[in-house]
Amino acid sequence: MSEIETIEITAPTGARARVLTYGARLQSLTAPDRHGAFDTIVLGFPDPEAYRRDTAFIGGVIGRYANRIADGHFSLDGREVVLLANDGANHLHGGPGGFDKRDWRIAGADSRSVTLTLVSEDGDQGYPGCLSVSARYAFESDGALSIDLTATTDASTIVNLTHHAYFNLAGQRRGGSIGDHWLRLAADRFTPVDAAAIPTGEIRGATGTPFDFASPHRIGERWAADDPQIAMMAGYDHNMVLVPSAGAVRLVATLFDPPSGRVLDLMTGAPGLQFYSGNALASPDIGFHGSRYAAREGLCLEPQFFPDSPNRPGFPSAGLDPDIVYHQEIRLRFRTARDLNEAFES
Repeated sequence: MSEIETIEITAPTGARARVLTYGARLQSLTAPDRHGAFDTIVLGFPDPEAYRRDTAFIGGVIGRYANRIADGHFSLDGREVVLLANDGANHLHGGPGGFDKRDWRIAGADSRSVTLTLVSEDGDQGYPGCLSVSARYAFESDGALSIDLTATTDASTIVNLTHHAYFNLAGQRRGGSIGDHWLRLAADRFTPVDAAAIPTGEIRGATGTPFDFASPHRIGERWAADDPQIAMMAGYDHNMVLVPSAGAVRLVATLFDPPSGRVLDLMTGAPGLQFYSGNALASPDIGFHGSRYAAREGLCLEPQFFPDSPNRPGFPSAGLDPDIVYHQEIRLRFRTARDLNEAFES
């Protein structure tokens, strides 16, 4: 078992992030409130060793395939691929030995960025092809944090990398539920799921439903709505179908905490975004706010290909062939606002 190394990077604005070699995890990320007070706005543990016991994927880079693959199998180039199951009969977030549970290597670092690398051998968790992966965290001049995930393979495979931060813009000193955060998404459709959280294959319109975040809504307003999808997942745990962009990075989500004034703008080129309201969140260890994390103390916004895409020809393909570079760019921009109008004016 390798020792977990910690790397701290700093933005010109004073924001700071700490990254761990274990799981390439984002341990902490600070941003100022409207009065200039900095606090970490992602859930995390002061003790790096706590991440070895974490089962909620807190702050990790997820791979080789984020989200679920039904029954842990799919067909690729005419042959059946069988993956390790770790969510009942299904494969979740790369399997029991997913990238969030691996020791990454520091390939380079300076005051504003760090790059970590990992090699996933042919057959790892059942996946074909040897995959070389890179995760780069970098602060930009405006204080935004970019997370660049890249991968190459020596044989045809599937890849769907994402980042699994749990956000609470109130900051860890105040903490509490994310029910009073406000959210807007550039998505007018979502993929309904069955009781095992596997997509049914339908792409359903969100307009007029609890999944309609085209205009800002308070997250807790409808997470107990009389809706079969909400009831089945005990809240939000669904892939939102983002407005098409042909892979161009664009603003897809804005999150606002009125008491602190903190605003998060999330940008990506991915076709989908998993919105998880932390319904089953629980931690065995003490978090930065001084106690164990409980349900709905953080929320996830995970850019991705759709869940179970390898088994759904109508979903965007997650296939990756040799000589092609997979690239997933996530950009987190932080600002403050006086009120809802200012938070969502862009």
